[in-house]
Amino acid sequence: MAVRDIRIVGDPVLRTRCEEITTVDDGVRSLVADLIETVDADGRAGLAANQIGVSLRAFSWNVDDEVGYVLNPRIVDLSTEEYQDGDEGCLSVPGLWFPTERAWYARVEGIDLDGNPMVVEGEDLMARCLQHECDHLDGMLFLDRLERSVRKHAMREVRERF
Repeated sequence: MAVRDIRIVGDPVLRTRCEEITTVDDGVRSLVADLIETVDADGRAGLAANQIGVSLRAFSWNVDDEVGYVLNPRIVDLSTEEYQDGDEGCLSVPGLWFPTERAWYARVEGIDLDGNPMVVEGEDLMARCLQHECDHLDGMLFLDRLERSVRKHAMREVRERF
């Protein structure tokens, strides 16, 4: 297990759609251990594999004192009537936070390290985390979800800092 360096906006791996995990081997087990160790720090809610340079569909979370992971996650349900519009940040865009609309509730299905089906769901911060990390695995950053005027300001700040 190791705490891994976080890739920063501008790194092409963050814009690449991650590959499905077809075999859970020692490399995948090591990846999950690193994801969990790296996300288990103050101020970190979630971490996708591509944020540490690995283009596989896996992420970890650290929300409300619960640390976990999921492989091959896919969003299967989002609240369509209730939304949240709070500030969102990203380890790959350090120090910048912008209002980002997300569904209030999200449900993700995937597999665990034994290949068994698993479900992860939540409201509020957990729902935001699930949506944010699944976006990462599809090569999206939260910046892509910003309202146009906010995005313009955000991209100016990104260019100035990174």
